[in-house]
Amino acid sequence: MPRLDKMPGVFFSANPKELKGTGHSLLDNKTQKKRPKTFGMDVKAYLRSMIPHLESGMKSAKSKDILSADEVIQWSQSLEKLLANQTGQDVFGNFLKSEFSEENIEFWLACEDYKKTESELLHYKAEKIYKAFVHSDAAKQINIDFHTRESTAKKIKAPTRTCFDEAQKIIYTLMEKDSYPRFLKSNIYLNLLNDLQANSLK
Repeated sequence: MPRLDKMPGVFFSANPKELKGTGHSLLDNKTQKKRPKTFGMDVKAYLRSMIPHLESGMKSAKSKDILSADEVIQWSQSLEKLLANQTGQDVFGNFLKSEFSEENIEFWLACEDYKKTESELLHYKAEKIYKAFVHSDAAKQINIDFHTRESTAKKIKAPTRTCFDEAQKIIYTLMEKDSYPRFLKSNIYLNLLNDLQANSLK
């Protein structure tokens, strides 16, 4: 009987576990390098965790109240309708993260919150928003023109609830014309809509 280890084209290791061991660290390295590309999968997992009935495939009246296919379809009618919905804000925010422009929605939401601020806290909040998003050295600097940046800096010295309105309008228009159309064509939006529509048929 011929020895197996002498047969052409057949290779054996004395210890099969050694084979696993040799490629393991290389595989780990490759996996680590590729991790950023799995962002879309992470978002899908996040969405599924927000809508439990998608994962289980079970019909639940309570979970359907959280988000419906009709609501998600309404998001495509205007950016205003998308941002009026809390889940819409979260999903759009995740899309912007994938494009490295999440500072736009964060600034817009900060401005919306600022408008409801009590008078005695206006100065504190205005400084905080300015340093986070508007200042030329801001970590999450928004893309506005020099004139708007300068006029906003002057306005926050004697802050009112409207001192960020000009900058907020520019960022809203930027999202509306640039990111929002891409969001409606993205896998993040289309997969969510398809999952909800498929689930409503069950």
